[in-house]
Amino acid sequence: MSEPQQAAPPPPLHGAALALMTAAVALGTFMEVLDTTIVNVSVPHIAGDLAASTTQGTWTISSYGLAAAIAVPLTGWAAKRVGQVKLFVISVLLFTLASVLCGFAHTLPELVAFRFMQGLVSGPMVPLSQTLLLANYPNAKKGLALALWSMTVVVAPICGPLLGGWITDNYSWPWIFYINVPVGLFAAAVSWRLLKHRETATAKEPIDVVGMVLLVVGVGALQVMLDTGNEHDWFNSGFIITLAMLAAVALTFLVAWELTDDHPIVDLSLFKSRNFLWGVVSLSLGMFCFFGSTVIFPLWLQTVKGYTATWAGVATAPVGVLAFFMSPLIGRNIHRINLRMLTSFAFMMFGITMFWYASFTLDTDLQHLMVARLVQGIGIACFFIPLNQIILSGIGPERMAAASGLSNFFRTLSGSFATAIVTYIWTKREIFHHARLTENINSASQATTSYLGQLDQLGIRGTAAYAQIDQTITQQAFQTATSEVFWMMGVIFIAMIAVVWLTRPPFGTSGGAGGH
Repeated sequence: MSEPQQAAPPPPLHGAALALMTAAVALGTFMEVLDTTIVNVSVPHIAGDLAASTTQGTWTISSYGLAAAIAVPLTGWAAKRVGQVKLFVISVLLFTLASVLCGFAHTLPELVAFRFMQGLVSGPMVPLSQTLLLANYPNAKKGLALALWSMTVVVAPICGPLLGGWITDNYSWPWIFYINVPVGLFAAAVSWRLLKHRETATAKEPIDVVGMVLLVVGVGALQVMLDTGNEHDWFNSGFIITLAMLAAVALTFLVAWELTDDHPIVDLSLFKSRNFLWGVVSLSLGMFCFFGSTVIFPLWLQTVKGYTATWAGVATAPVGVLAFFMSPLIGRNIHRINLRMLTSFAFMMFGITMFWYASFTLDTDLQHLMVARLVQGIGIACFFIPLNQIILSGIGPERMAAASGLSNFFRTLSGSFATAIVTYIWTKREIFHHARLTENINSASQATTSYLGQLDQLGIRGTAAYAQIDQTITQQAFQTATSEVFWMMGVIFIAMIAVVWLTRPPFGTSGGAGGH
């Protein structure tokens, strides 16, 4: 691999070379993002094969998220030392190797270790895919580049559970990792072939050891806390309290250190840019609610409505359809669009669909669920593309990798917060409503005696009858809790409209398309 040969940026790619480069980079991104969710539905099978409990099996998910959360914000620093093209290709090849090792694992500790390795080397892949697309697209088509990147980042997590479930049911769980091999080899080979002479300049800056340690300790403690908080009943656990204190202290010192160090490992000065600051805030809060709904929706279907994992995936999947078709259209015309208006429209659509979800009942059929998810896809297409354009506006090419890495770090972290907080609220509200509903179950209640009479006619009496009542109460309590969670997220989405207007035009991205 040669050193960069020029300081001036090379001319954009065109024609077949541009299309091939886009396919390679997009597939690499798709593969990495897919692996954040493809394991989720396979955990019971993996745990069974490796003689572990399902709870222990979830560490195959947590270890990947933990490593990726540490690695993503280091993208800018690593790209300066190695070069963006070289770092992307190396990351893809190592990710492919780690995938093979995951498939070969014979014990759970081995699999968790290889998943951690997979997450660690995957860190630069998503930010650099965005950076490479923007750097090699013509200025007039940079909006399209952002659209294609956003499309892969959005669609991949939705495809993960569907593809993972199908592969696990029809083949075996190691194949959810082996399918990465041809994709990874193609992405690495094509990317290197087309971009090796378009490498960015490198600089052998001193390694910020203190910043590195603080980042690993702080982000690591925070991620483990979020992943295991519900399991340990949060702050009723000394373990969680210790992790919270460790994360708070390490991250506080990290911010102070990085703002004063001459060669910071994480470029926090990016937040001096008004658009980067409020764009990242909008992206993080928007992702919190979007990812939270993505977590709760299939949980609700399986826990409350009795859907299988496959049918829950079918009901959930339509959210990516309109996003898939609308994203390129928006990308091509982004220079004609008021980005703040488009993002506001996205938040409004998200809010409306959250309120729509909150109106669902136990009798809502699959068709209505799929239509609602389909409509939500409109918001997705109008959310990621303009917000990423706003975030990267005014950022020079030399800082693009750092900006992309930092914004993607907050995007990923907000997803972890969403999973932890939303499931906690959902569970606690179910307990509250269960207790309130149970207060009305007594011998003096006409509804209770009438329902017991109906059960008696069906041959269900005594303890079995009260168990049936408890099951019904639990179902109704979860239903009410689900509606409350969706209402909460709907309110946040509507409130987010005000936040995005704190950004200021122009919104050109490194000489690319601009919003108005």
